Amino acid sequence: MAIVDQHPGRFLRGLFHSDGCRVTNWTEKMVAGERKRYEYPRYFFSNRSEDILRLCEWALDLLGIEHRRSNVWNVSVARRASVAALDAHVGPKG
Repeated sequence: MAIVDQHPGRFLRGLFHSDGCRVTNWTEKMVAGERKRYEYPRYFFSNRSEDILRLCEWALDLLGIEHRRSNVWNVSVARRASVAALDAHVGPKG
């Protein structure tokens, strides 16, 4: 736990590089009678261990990154500022 507390960004980098992804999500919305498509980046972290999921959420909280559970086994980061903050810590997969 001390490692997560001292290095939450590096911990998240490991988690997202092993069991996470950054995707382009999309939605459609009616604007002035026309259907418009909007795309935005989003992170997902998936794990079956509740302990690991809680550690992920704790590290995100330490960095002030907004997140939510999209279902029982997935943590989602979708708000623009939070995605940008996570980008700074996770970086591209190598």
